[in-house]
Amino acid sequence: MELLRTFIHYGLHYIFPGLIAYYFFRSNWKRVWVILILTMLIDIDHLLATPIFDPNRCSINFHPLHTYIAAIGYLILLFFKKTRVIATGLLLHLLTDGLDCLLM
Repeated sequence: MELLRTFIHYGLHYIFPGLIAYYFFRSNWKRVWVILILTMLIDIDHLLATPIFDPNRCSINFHPLHTYIAAIGYLILLFFKKTRVIATGLLLHLLTDGLDCLLM
C-alpha cells in the first residue's frame, strides 16, 4: 500500500501537471509544465519542520504554505491572468498532498 501511495503522490506531482499543461495550454504546454513543476517550491516550508520529511505526516495545515488560508490566497490568484498558471500549480499541489493525507 505504501508503494502505491508513493506512486500516486509523485505521479500527481509530476505527470498530472504535464497532462493539465498539454490539454489546457497546448500552444505553450512545455513552458506551463515547467511552471507547474516549479510551484512545488512551496515545499520549502518543510524546512521549518522537525523532521524535515516524514512520510506519515499530513502536510495540509501543518506547513505554513499548505494551510487553508494559503489555499484561499492561491484561489484568489486564479482570477488574475498573469498568476493563473502558478495558482493552478499551487492548488494542484495542495490537492495532491490532501489526497495523500486521505490515503494514510
